[in-house]
Amino acid sequence: MKLLVIEDNLAMQTTLQRSFERRGFRVAVCDDGTKALNRWQASVPDVVLLDLSLPGADGLEVLAQARAEGLTTPVIIITARGTLGDRILGLNTGADDYLPKPFDLDELEARIRALLRRHAGAAEQPAPAQAATFCGLRVDTDSGAVYQAGQPLDLPPREVALLRALLVRPGQAVAKERLFEIVFADAADAQPDAIEVVAYRLRKRLAGTGVKLVTLRGLGYLLQPDD
Repeated sequence: MKLLVIEDNLAMQTTLQRSFERRGFRVAVCDDGTKALNRWQASVPDVVLLDLSLPGADGLEVLAQARAEGLTTPVIIITARGTLGDRILGLNTGADDYLPKPFDLDELEARIRALLRRHAGAAEQPAPAQAATFCGLRVDTDSGAVYQAGQPLDLPPREVALLRALLVRPGQAVAKERLFEIVFADAADAQPDAIEVVAYRLRKRLAGTGVKLVTLRGLGYLLQPDD
């Protein structure tokens, strides 16, 4: 995996480069906001680690321009600007995750790998016609609306995301970790056990529809006909 570290603090830059190279990553570095986009485009990395306070151009400016030019590389903002407003602004500008300084390198690596799994999973999603229906249950992949026997079901967005993920392989268990990555892809601060709450709510809402959500200990969740 290749990282691009856009960071002007030499000590931080050196620490990140040496640490992640020891962990098996290839690391490119850039310390100037005005040069960052060219470096990004010249050799597109798997993940960008982006500081906000950069000389030449602010990190948010770099991020906004990158997204405007069609660069979809996952971005984790690493910065001392860690207020709620800063996090919201960074995520709304196009960041995929936000980690205030100081941070633990093991946590940063975990976030990088989780981010790569989410993006790989998104690329592997099957065509809607292959996984949209089961036992009369159907999810409209354009609108997100859920129907049972032609009648609409009122489900919140996270329950819809969980249901769609399970409809990819109805009757087969999907790991809790994989479901968490799909359902909470936009929530950097969510904890893994949050998927259990969503599953509980979905199970209750599916009562009486002819479909049930089953928990298989150690394997995950699956959809089955509710005979």
